[in-house]
Amino acid sequence: MNVLTLNCHSWHEENQHDKIRHFAETIKEKDYDVIALQEVNQSIKAKLLYGEIKEDNFGVVLLQELEKIGVSNYSLVWSFSHLVYGIYEEGVAILTKHTILEEDSFFVSQSTAIDYWKTRKIVGVTIDCAGTPISFYSCHMGWWIDEEEPFKQQAERLLQQVKQDGLLFLMGDFNNSASLSGEGYDFLIGHGLHDTYELAQHKDHGTTVEGKITGWNDNKEDLRIDLILANSPVNVRSSHVIFNNRNKSVISDHFGVEAIVVIPRSTES
Repeated sequence: MNVLTLNCHSWHEENQHDKIRHFAETIKEKDYDVIALQEVNQSIKAKLLYGEIKEDNFGVVLLQELEKIGVSNYSLVWSFSHLVYGIYEEGVAILTKHTILEEDSFFVSQSTAIDYWKTRKIVGVTIDCAGTPISFYSCHMGWWIDEEEPFKQQAERLLQQVKQDGLLFLMGDFNNSASLSGEGYDFLIGHGLHDTYELAQHKDHGTTVEGKITGWNDNKEDLRIDLILANSPVNVRSSHVIFNNRNKSVISDHFGVEAIVVIPRSTES
């Protein structure tokens, strides 16, 4: 199974339509099974298409670009989290080409106010992978040191809300550096999660953020904050950073992470 996570920084990027076309071409080439996206925005004033999704939703525009190049087998699941700059509705999303058995979304922040930028929501799907149900969650979390919305509380809510049976993957922007001891990354690993980067037979440096970006305004280091975590020690063939100008052109202020995971026929023990 080929999976990808990316904080796409949608509609905040210059030349965004060109970047979406490049993204679509990469999806066609890589043939991802599941794609987790964060900061998936749509204009407040845009026309409503269905549910809570509007016509300029980044995920919808991406699907349209995919259809232009002959790819029409992906489904989009998106959930609205909070407003940004008084212009956009921001959410998290999952794209998959597999049959969706279940959908889920829930808040992990204390706040559920849409006008508060620290409000955090998770979206999840359970898919049918060759007869095996597997759950995937797209996560955009807060920071370890935050008096209003501490990461630890959000992570505890996340672990309580996800499916408790079967194989699952938590994918996304966790806003906690994997190199910082005793903070968010160690908290997650200490609660039974396994980092596909560490499990991978082949991997690169793992850096997903270089220097200053939104939310890391004083950062001068290389960070690994975008992760693909599993609830069991799965067989991971490879984990590579993508969209970093070494493996495909940059399309966001975050780089993406792609992993190839060998899924067993059955996840039952």
